[in-house]
Amino acid sequence: MSEILCWCGSGKPYEDCHKEIEDEIRMHQLAGEEVPTRQMIKTPEQIAGIREACKLNTAVLDEVSKHIRKGMTTEEIDRIVYDFTVSHGGIPAPLNFCGFPKSVCTSINDVVCHGIPSEKVVLRSGDIVNIDVSTILNNYYGDASRMFEIGRVDKKAKDLVAITKECLKRGVAAVKPWGHLGDVGAAVSQLAHKHGYSVVEEFGGHGVGVEFHEDPFVAHVGKKGTGMLLVPGMIFTIEPMINTGRKNIFIDEKDEWTVYTEDGSLSAQWEYTVLVTDSGVEVLSW
Repeated sequence: MSEILCWCGSGKPYEDCHKEIEDEIRMHQLAGEEVPTRQMIKTPEQIAGIREACKLNTAVLDEVSKHIRKGMTTEEIDRIVYDFTVSHGGIPAPLNFCGFPKSVCTSINDVVCHGIPSEKVVLRSGDIVNIDVSTILNNYYGDASRMFEIGRVDKKAKDLVAITKECLKRGVAAVKPWGHLGDVGAAVSQLAHKHGYSVVEEFGGHGVGVEFHEDPFVAHVGKKGTGMLLVPGMIFTIEPMINTGRKNIFIDEKDEWTVYTEDGSLSAQWEYTVLVTDSGVEVLSW
């Protein structure tokens, strides 16, 4: 009787590949825990493709880092992202996604996320800006964002940018195989709240790689030991949005994209794409 090959496409017998992991998943499921579907567990071939897309995504952000400056428009940033991505064989994932008109999101000061680049928006000294880049390469996706400080930025803004990055790092460090998604939210929110900040709850991280946005949703608030089981092969973003004021937000009615803090307070965000491994976590794009 011939051996059954594993569903993941590795070419290995199922018994020698994903059987042990799936047996472990079933045990957790029988214990009443929320577990990922097979679609959330990426195959070796998918992981390899996603890793390449993430490398290009990181390179795009590196290119933005070289050029971003006081006095430039966010439209210029959009052009840098588009030209660099396309010249390296990729496609900017945001462009025309659900009607989004540009290749990158540029979110300044009280803009939480999904800011639309414009030739009318000029970066000024004192601004903090999030550049959110997502890239398609050979039908796979990478996603990450960084904060940039423009010119002379005051202490309040600098502290927010620094603590938000540390929130992201704490969230990433909380990712462990056979841990839970709630561990991520707990780590992020604990540090944010310790510094008197609030955490945006309507938006969060998400599965990524085969599609732009996949399950699961990754909340940045949570309770340790709760939420979906983390299994090797899962790929998702962690992207905390942290406000100096209240957590409340609203979406601009005119463009139906730009998200602002309701009280006009500053907001910051950092984002990585991460892979759950057999021993911990690997950051794929940053």
